[in-house]
Amino acid sequence: MTEAEKYVLRLYVTGLTPRSTRAIGILRAVCEEHLAGRHELEIIDVYQQPGRITSDQIVAIPTLVRCHPQPQRLIIGDMSDRQRLMFGLGLPPDSGNSQ
Repeated sequence: MTEAEKYVLRLYVTGLTPRSTRAIGILRAVCEEHLAGRHELEIIDVYQQPGRITSDQIVAIPTLVRCHPQPQRLIIGDMSDRQRLMFGLGLPPDSGNSQ
């Protein structure tokens, strides 16, 4: 994977619940710090777009899908662990804190 490769991400959430808001915030922070200018993030509220769950074969919420670079990866559940999130995205670990 090259350093300049663009990441295409989809985050499936359920409305503006605290869990969804936390997942969005942490993911945006990771993207701004590690993927600045080379990522596309689509946030899908399954309450507003319920058909996406079936068409995209999502079985749990929240779910983050790394569509590109290939291979596709899914991160399911709690996204408050920043290191786990970065590992799932295929990014090198932070040398600092874990939040």
